[in-house]
Amino acid sequence: MSLMLEQSASQLLHEAFVSLRTLGKRSILALLGIVIGSSSVVALINIGHNAAKDAAAIFQDMGTDTLAVQFPDTSGSKARMPAVLDIDYLYQRLPHILHIAPVSLFSGPVVFQGRTTNAGLVGATAPLAQAMRLQLLEGRFLSVFDAGETYAVIGANIARTLSTPHHPLRLGDRVRVNDYLFQIIGILREQPSAVLIPVQTNDSLFIPLEGMRRISPSPQISNLIARAAPAQDMNHVASDLEQALKKLVPGRGVEVQIPQQIIDGMTRQSRTFGYLLMALGGISLVGGGVGVMNVMLMNVSERRREIGIRMALGARRRDIRNLFLLEAVTLTAVGALSGALLGISAAYLYARVSGWEFALASTSLPLGVGSTLLIGLFFGLYPALSASALQPVEALRDE
Repeated sequence: MSLMLEQSASQLLHEAFVSLRTLGKRSILALLGIVIGSSSVVALINIGHNAAKDAAAIFQDMGTDTLAVQFPDTSGSKARMPAVLDIDYLYQRLPHILHIAPVSLFSGPVVFQGRTTNAGLVGATAPLAQAMRLQLLEGRFLSVFDAGETYAVIGANIARTLSTPHHPLRLGDRVRVNDYLFQIIGILREQPSAVLIPVQTNDSLFIPLEGMRRISPSPQISNLIARAAPAQDMNHVASDLEQALKKLVPGRGVEVQIPQQIIDGMTRQSRTFGYLLMALGGISLVGGGVGVMNVMLMNVSERRREIGIRMALGARRRDIRNLFLLEAVTLTAVGALSGALLGISAAYLYARVSGWEFALASTSLPLGVGSTLLIGLFFGLYPALSASALQPVEALRDE
C-alpha cells in the first residue's frame, strides 16, 4: 500500500513538472516573479538583522554594565561644577558600583619633537581604566599616587601621529601641553569607539585629574563614568547613582545613561524596521503570486479537454483540484528555494560591501520559504477549484 502511495505521489509530481514545462515561457515568467518575491523577503530580513547587529555592537563593546553621567545646567543658575567629587561618599552610598571615575574634559595642542597635533585632554583618576575597559599596549595607567605628578597616558592615534619611523614615541618621552612637559607612562591600545562615553580614547591624552589646573585655571568635572558589579538591575543602579550625585552637585542636573537603554530602544526600532522590510518583500511576493494564478488559469483553460477525459475515466473533483494545486505549489516551491539562495547571497554581498559581519537571521528562511509556499497555495487554490468545477460534458466539447 505504501509503495502504491509513493508511486502515485511520484507520478503526480512528475505530471506536474511535465505540465509546467509545456507552459514554456509563461511558466518561467511566473517562476521569476516568485523567485524575486522570495529573495526579497529573505534578503531584506537578513539585511535588517545585520544592520541592527552592527549598530548594537557599538554599545555592546562598552559593556552593558557601564553608566555615563552628564551634568547639564537645567536651572539656568550657571552653577559651576566642582574640580573634584567626593568619590568615597559615592562608594559608600553605592556598594553595587565597582568603579567610579569623574573626568574633566578639555582640548588643545600636544607637542612632541616639533610635531604638533590636537588632542582631547582628559583629567582622569585610576578607576577610569576599569570603568572604560582601557587596554594598555605599553606601560601603566594613572594611579592614586600620581595626583601631583606630570604623568600622562596617551591614546593610540595621538601616539601614532606624533611618531616618525626613525623616532617613535616611547615610554619615558615627554610631550608638551601649554607650558608643561608630561612624561608618558602608558600607551593605550586601539580602542573601539563608544558613542555613549564622551571620551574619544584613541585621540586623547590622559593626565591626573588634580593636575588639570596646569591646563585650565578653573577646571571642573565634565562627566562621570561608572561600572556596576555583574548581574545588577542597571535601571535601579542608575537611579541610585542619580540620587547620590544630586547631593554632591546642587544646582546642576544629573542625567545617567546606560547602554542597555539604548540597546533596548534600538532593538525595538530594528524590529519595527524588520516588519517594514518584510512588508515590502511581501508586496513583491504577492505580485509573484498573481503571476502564478494567471499562469494556472491559462493552464486550466488550455487543458479543459484533458480535465473532461480524466473525469470521464473516473477522476473525482478533488483529484482534479489536487492535481492543479500540486502544480501551483511545485512551481512556487522551486521559486521559493531558488529565491532563498538568491536572497542569502544578496544579503551576504550587501553586508560585505557595507563592512558588516554577516550573520544569517534565524527567521529569514522559515519566513521566506514558508510565506512563499503559502502565497503559492493561496493563489493556486482558485484555478484548482475552477478546474474541479468543470462539467465533464462541457469540458469534452473543447477541441
